[in-house]
Amino acid sequence: MGKLVGAWLSLAIVFIIAAILWLRPDITPERFSSAVWKILAVIGLLSAAGFALTQRLAQKWSALIGRLQRFMEARGEFSENELPHFEKLSRAMQITSEHIRQVRERANVESSRRETILAAMAEGVLAVDRDLKVIFCNDAFAKAFGTQSPAGEGKMFYEVVREPLLLRILDSVVRTGAVEKERVQLPSAAGRWFEARALPLGSPPQRGAVVVLHDITDVERQERTRKDFVADVSHELRTPLAAIRGYAETLLNGALEDAGNNRRFVEIILAHTMRLNNIASDLLVLSELDSGATPGPPEAIFLPEVIQSALHTVQSEATLRRVRLRNENSHDCKVAGYRFRLEQALVNLLDNAVKFNHLDGEVAIDSELTYDGRVRVSVRDTGIGIASEDLKRIFERFYRVDKARSRPAGGTGLGLPIVKEVIERMGGTVEVESQLGRGSTFTIVLQTA
Repeated sequence: MGKLVGAWLSLAIVFIIAAILWLRPDITPERFSSAVWKILAVIGLLSAAGFALTQRLAQKWSALIGRLQRFMEARGEFSENELPHFEKLSRAMQITSEHIRQVRERANVESSRRETILAAMAEGVLAVDRDLKVIFCNDAFAKAFGTQSPAGEGKMFYEVVREPLLLRILDSVVRTGAVEKERVQLPSAAGRWFEARALPLGSPPQRGAVVVLHDITDVERQERTRKDFVADVSHELRTPLAAIRGYAETLLNGALEDAGNNRRFVEIILAHTMRLNNIASDLLVLSELDSGATPGPPEAIFLPEVIQSALHTVQSEATLRRVRLRNENSHDCKVAGYRFRLEQALVNLLDNAVKFNHLDGEVAIDSELTYDGRVRVSVRDTGIGIASEDLKRIFERFYRVDKARSRPAGGTGLGLPIVKEVIERMGGTVEVESQLGRGSTFTIVLQTA
């Protein structure tokens, strides 16, 4: 507005000077004053009219500019007739506004979709900016480290998770832009194992980093179990093989003619051979159970028949060790499962109860219905018992409470793991109660058929 007024005044002054110069030859001294006043009057009128016109135009332009500003502030949500003097501009702005709205909606949808996917991932995901401030954290990550979700977005990483290993990985990615991949055990996540993969987020100088944590605790545990299992099998096989080889070489080196010892040596070889056979048989059973193969749908098993058959199987061993077997209160009922496997589990429990008992000891087995319609089978003995610190480990493979006595008794350390696997495959549970020196009670709970 000021510029328009200034321009008009400058034009008026130039016009006045030009008018004076143009009229000067025609102006006489007698009429000079009158002519000047007329010229000034005309110029004044023209100036006033020009000023009014300029003011009107300025107001109109200000109104249009104001409407344009409101149009932009409203993000283009005006109709075309709101700007009648700018039809083309209005249409162009409407098209641009619609395009921007569509882009914004697509961006919102994509952002919501990505956040939903990341939130639903089982893997933990955390992103940081160049200053290692948290900009995103999904529920899986927060749950793994026991933090709130969202986990302190905007805070420094070490304020959210105090884990030096992750901090080092993220800092390395932010600085170098190189992908980092490590298998780490994180104490702040209850000591669980993760495969951490960190990638750069963006480009320098605003480069951040994102880390994805895949929980491999079960895989790590299985690998460790497999390694321990191989080591245990090798150890268990080494002892009988060494004994068989040693006594066989002794016999070949002349002990065959030793009438006082040759039979004893052969009996020792036979005993260790039977032990190897037992280990191989138990390993085959565990391998079959681990494979997940089932002999078919569960069948209805008449429990007293299975108990009687298992007692008959261990009777000869009990007689040799002077241990009495008693079948008490066997309830006439049927359970759901597999007869061969159930009998195998009961034989293992009865066999352990006989082998780790005292002379003239006793083993009793009974069954009863529970209040919730299941069947409880108990095997009690008056044997050496199990120490409390060993109770939580007796179902581990190759674990033996009394190693010095287990090997002579023929124990492989696989009987109880087989029992546990078999019963759990039949939908049941197995528990143990024991006191050192006073015997043990193993209880199996099964579903009725």
